[in-house]
Amino acid sequence: MFSLILGVLVWAYSHLMKRVTPGFRAKLGEGPGKGLATLLTVLALYLMITGYRAADVIEVWTPPDFFNHINNLLMLIAVILMFMKANRGSLQTYLRHPMLTAVKTWALAHLLVNGDLASIILFGGLLAWAVVDVIFINKMEARGPRPAKGPVVNDVIYVVVCAVVYAGIVWLHTWLGYPPVG
Repeated sequence: MFSLILGVLVWAYSHLMKRVTPGFRAKLGEGPGKGLATLLTVLALYLMITGYRAADVIEVWTPPDFFNHINNLLMLIAVILMFMKANRGSLQTYLRHPMLTAVKTWALAHLLVNGDLASIILFGGLLAWAVVDVIFINKMEARGPRPAKGPVVNDVIYVVVCAVVYAGIVWLHTWLGYPPVG
């Protein structure tokens, strides 16, 4: 469990480094600073994955079955939000932080269907990090101009592509032994 907790903390720091320790990050410079952040992110992923897989299953609560349906809907929304900046339609103009909103949606969806302590630490920790990151960004960075609205047909194409990506994620989860549907 220690490695899981450490992984979540290292993840949070690697993504908040320039906001919580700006002097240290500035001293590193652009290249080395990004390199350290990348190294810490990879280390955090390793710690979270191995820590989660090795953690004892300690049930805290039992989610009701219908939460699976809510999870699946939230996951589709998370996939749509994750790459929203790449969309050239009008959807991209509605959220300032679509990727962090996607992480928060993803984490909440997984908290709804996983009642064990390791899941609460992992998904709850990443949800907390995303909330804190949005607060820091909103406090420290001025809001830029909204992107120009594009044609709605781009939104339709984007959502269809996201639905295909979502289907791939469902397939991958099923292949790995964690079927989200059924």
